[in-house]
Amino acid sequence: MKLKFLGAAGTVTGSSYILTSGSGQSILIDLGMFQGTEKDDKFNYLPYEYDCSRLNAALLTHAHLDHCGRLPILLSNGFTGDIWMTPATRDLTEITLLDSAKVARQDKKPILYDKDLAEQTIQKFQTIEYHEQKLIGDFTVTYYNAGHILGSASIVIEDTKADSNFRRIIFSGDIGNFPEPLQQSTEFLDSTDVVVMESTYGDRLHPKEDVVATVISEINTVEKSGGVLLIPAFSLERTQELLHMFMHLKKENKIRHETPIFIDGPMGEKATLIYNQYAKLFNSEVQSDFNHGNPFEFPGMQVVHSREQSEAIYETPGPKVIMAGSGMMTGGRIVGHAAHYLPMPSTRLLIVGYQGEETLGRQLMEGNRQVMIDKQSISVKATVSDTQAMSSHADQSQLLEWLKAIKGVKRVILTHGEDTSRQALAEKITTDLHLGDILLPRLNEELGL
Repeated sequence: MKLKFLGAAGTVTGSSYILTSGSGQSILIDLGMFQGTEKDDKFNYLPYEYDCSRLNAALLTHAHLDHCGRLPILLSNGFTGDIWMTPATRDLTEITLLDSAKVARQDKKPILYDKDLAEQTIQKFQTIEYHEQKLIGDFTVTYYNAGHILGSASIVIEDTKADSNFRRIIFSGDIGNFPEPLQQSTEFLDSTDVVVMESTYGDRLHPKEDVVATVISEINTVEKSGGVLLIPAFSLERTQELLHMFMHLKKENKIRHETPIFIDGPMGEKATLIYNQYAKLFNSEVQSDFNHGNPFEFPGMQVVHSREQSEAIYETPGPKVIMAGSGMMTGGRIVGHAAHYLPMPSTRLLIVGYQGEETLGRQLMEGNRQVMIDKQSISVKATVSDTQAMSSHADQSQLLEWLKAIKGVKRVILTHGEDTSRQALAEKITTDLHLGDILLPRLNEELGL
């Protein structure tokens, strides 16, 4: 087998790999957008370094934009096969791609693909259940629950025609921060020859903090001051985690019933509707909540649809919470709210997820008191806090625990992490697990397995 790295090789975003069998058949695993810095964003518009007409099929691990966001360019590059994913991923990826096409048009960014091409791509989607074994060309493919977001998967692929010791490979996808607050827990896998593994938090441990107490404190503070709490949140998973948390906090009278919580963004609303359709994929606590109503609704919840309604929030008096995308504050409605509210001392900003290098979210998290938003210099007088304990990615110890469970590993390939993260994880794998063949590939590099 051969493996080519066409994204997430030295960066967290842009995941994309092409696996070629011993007889020359090839499949794609993920085709995500590069996100974060302007430099990263430029990679999205470079020619894709592979003839996609040669691909037998494509596999998708999950619906986050950095894993699925470039899928439509497959069709522009001659791809004619099917794109396989779990049913929940199929539904979430549809809204992700359509939203991406819309946002690019609204933000007047270069157009990678339009709505028509996104819809043509969606017609290529095929679904595969967890643990179902599927023969695709020379490969057998099996999906397992990665616990990262709804429908996310690790994929085990075996080259049925291989005559070498390297015939079985695992693509971790993004591994969940187990035990997960919503999802059933990350599945541990039994054996393989090669592991292609994410390393987002490969150099750190999640802090042991009480996230619920942090959220209560932030909301109670603005309830007393009459200010606003801004929460930039990814539309998939983080939004639903917080909605579920708010539901319990209001039910338990830990935050006021009358405090309005604005969910500003149609994608978050659409994703939550899809989450409601897959109760069987949640852990026992959330499944129990489903028996007593919608676990993502509560008094004071206000879903914002249009930009006009979004701007009208500014006229709403009294304390309020505004949760909007994007999660790294690289676009979307949270940016407009940030420009409006950050100069106010009564504002609080709570960062609840990973912030890529050079993003607005990272700048604010690192304490910058003067930031550029839409080419305007904004003075930050708001109180900025963050909690890393809500991450939906496994930390270093969890990554090691997941890898340790796999028997027979001959080679580990670290991707989907900044170089500092994957170098630190490589050193820990060597010292703690005594695995010596660890590779850190570069963009467009191809390895013989």
